[in-house]
This record gives sequence, structure tokens and C-alpha cells, in this order.
Amino acid sequence: MELENPDAQAIENLPPSLAALATRGVARSYRRGMLLIEEGSQGDNLYLILSGSLRAFGCDARGREVTYGVYGAGEYVGEMSLDGGPRSASVITEQASRCLIISRASLLEHIAEHPEFAFELLTKVIRRARAATLSTKQLALNDVYGRLKSLLESGTAGGEELQLTHQAMAQRLGCSREMVSKLIKDLELGGYLARIANGRYQRLRGLPARW
Repeated sequence: MELENPDAQAIENLPPSLAALATRGVARSYRRGMLLIEEGSQGDNLYLILSGSLRAFGCDARGREVTYGVYGAGEYVGEMSLDGGPRSASVITEQASRCLIISRASLLEHIAEHPEFAFELLTKVIRRARAATLSTKQLALNDVYGRLKSLLESGTAGGEELQLTHQAMAQRLGCSREMVSKLIKDLELGGYLARIANGRYQRLRGLPARW
């Protein structure tokens, strides 16, 4: 398969195991906000991201969302349905993205030629399952502030800035945007958090254990 130069450059930047898999894919471009995978649907394609970012999420009956993860260039999504079962999450483009679509048949051919990739794939599934378990535990055992505290602390470790909209925070925490806005405002007034330009936040000091 002949690839355009930008694709070829992006593939060169992938780890060797993924670069070999990428040659079996079909490149597609997607605008921001496109739903690539719908939870509960049937499908067995893997999406290998060359540029942009994708967000995996779930919805309840009332339309409230919870984000499972945001993935960028060099990562892939769709591996959870390779057993033939329904999709376990929805996936949407967070930014304009370019992906390589890899079918289940192509993936099996790749594994037959590169059996070590099966272990890499299994490791990825285990890590994401662990992350989902931790997220579920936090939702069940922490109140909204406790979950927000964990998000802020992990996102601003080492003095780094966190850049998430209140809606994006709400989706990750499984609560309403209004609740996030109220808590963020309280933390700003308390001198714990500072708002930087373009919706970025910086933690000024250690957050209280409870609010």
C-alpha cells in the first residue's frame, strides 16, 4: 500500500511493532467531533492514531457521559471488541484526526507473522482494564470533590498546568458541569487553584483532603 508522505513520516515515528502493523491499515481523516465507534455496536476494526486525538467514553440513559481515556498519536483503540463481542465504549474524535483502520483479519495475519505482538496487545488490554477498574472504584467510593482532587493532582504533578474545560472534567468525573464549575470556583477563591489563559489551571498549593 502506498502512503502519502505525511502518513509515511507519522509511521516512521511509531514503535517498530506498530510501524509493521501500520502497513496493513487503510488511512482515513476525520474532522473533530466524529463518532468512530458506538457503544453496543458490532465491529472488529482497530484504529491506529497517526495524528489528533480520540476520546473513549460511555453514556447512561440520561445522556450523561464518563470518559474512559483520551488517546493520541501512536496509540490505538478498538481492541476490546476483537473477541467478536459488541463495542464496550464509544469513541469520538477530540481533534481533527488521521487514523489507520486495521481489520481483525489483518491483525490476525500480523500476529501470525509477529507473535510477540500478541503479548503487547494483551498488555495494553490489561492496563486499560486496570484503569477502568480504578475509575469505577473512584466513582463508587469517592465523592465528586475526591474525584476532582485526584484529577487535579495527577494533571498538575510537578507544577504542570492542566488544560481541560469544565465539561471535559465533568465527563471524566461522571458528574454535572455545574458541579465542577462550583468546586473549581471555590478552589480558586480559596487560593488553591489559579486560572491561566485559555482555560488552563495551575495548582498553587496542596488541595485539602475534603471540601
